Amino acid sequence: MNVTLTPGARSGQIRIPASKSQAHRLLICAALGDAPVRLRLDGRSKDIDATIGCLRALGAEIACADGLLEIIPMRGSVTGERTLSCGESGSTLRFLLPVCGALGAEAVFRMEGRLPERPLAPLDAELTAHGMTLRREGALLYVRGQLQSGAYTLPGGVSSQYISGLLMALPRLPGGSTLHIAGELQSAGYVDMTLDALRLAGVRIEKIHDGFRIPGGQQFALPGETEVEGDWSNAAFFLCAGAFSERGVRVEGLRLPTAQGDSAVLDILRRFGAQAEISGTGVTVRGGALRGIRIDAAQIPDLIPVLAVTAAGAQGETVIENAARLRLKESDRLQSTAELLRRLGCPVTELPDGLIIKGGQGLTGGTVSACGDHRIAMSAAAAAALCTGPVTVTGAGSVEKSYPRFWADWEHLKGDTL
Repeated sequence: MNVTLTPGARSGQIRIPASKSQAHRLLICAALGDAPVRLRLDGRSKDIDATIGCLRALGAEIACADGLLEIIPMRGSVTGERTLSCGESGSTLRFLLPVCGALGAEAVFRMEGRLPERPLAPLDAELTAHGMTLRREGALLYVRGQLQSGAYTLPGGVSSQYISGLLMALPRLPGGSTLHIAGELQSAGYVDMTLDALRLAGVRIEKIHDGFRIPGGQQFALPGETEVEGDWSNAAFFLCAGAFSERGVRVEGLRLPTAQGDSAVLDILRRFGAQAEISGTGVTVRGGALRGIRIDAAQIPDLIPVLAVTAAGAQGETVIENAARLRLKESDRLQSTAELLRRLGCPVTELPDGLIIKGGQGLTGGTVSACGDHRIAMSAAAAAALCTGPVTVTGAGSVEKSYPRFWADWEHLKGDTL
């Protein structure tokens, strides 16, 4: 699927769909509970459907209709080998691996796209050391064995999803556990989202100086009616586009305060020189005299592609650092972001762990590839707001992974006013 975008600034208002990251966590907490839950979810995606399908395979009953998911938790033990199709969803795989171990389930995980290439070490070593057996055959991962409580150690700089998966699995075990984090915890906001979902489910996790203490034998009990809040990660594409518009872009459906770390986009846009206003459940961003800044990507890796686009519209140099983990996403996001900007006329230097962007020189338009990556496709849309000519995005259907209605919402901005 290819999409051709009209160049020039956009303004108007959209309502952002529900947070994919929060939805994964709440779905798992609901499926591990002891009572039915009604989960209000405005907008599904391939990744969320993957988690729903895997939870069904493990025995949960999930009915979906009109933005409402009715979840009846898993009952009894999981017998026989179950097939869990993760698609390209890293969250689905990395969260449910330890959950399968906590359930003592025998399963085969099916992976697609770049997911089989994305790292599982050292999570796999910790699971193996605590009672599980894992065997890889290409895009298939076979798991079996009962996960045991005990002392776990994971690095803080590889993937926060490893940590989140264990935090959701270990409370189910009979005995208590500790999870020690070696080094600085990156993407800490995503772990905070997991802790927030667990608190909502009545699960106690104690923070200690180098990690977490997890009491065992806990019950999961989400409120019977739970709503997934709006997605700050996906809102960022519209908010950054607002930074190029005098009239601005307003995004409805966002919550503050929030555990979503990507809400940091507001402070970063203000540092660039944009105007950001919060009112009610909406956020409005308008343009200003944008200037280059320095960005530490350690806690906000998913924002980097669209912040790089914002940097292209800012006068001077922007330096993005501590971003090496972006090379292990749905694409090598440092490479694909740099290629996107170069094809549209922006000078970019690619570093091993970052980018240097020379902004303020204008973008021309042209044809760019999404590189099979939803965040690159959506960043290309934001870049079109800076271009003098049309932008054609090849592989634009990649947005189905996280935001299926993105292109319709983007076109909704055309010609709108606040």
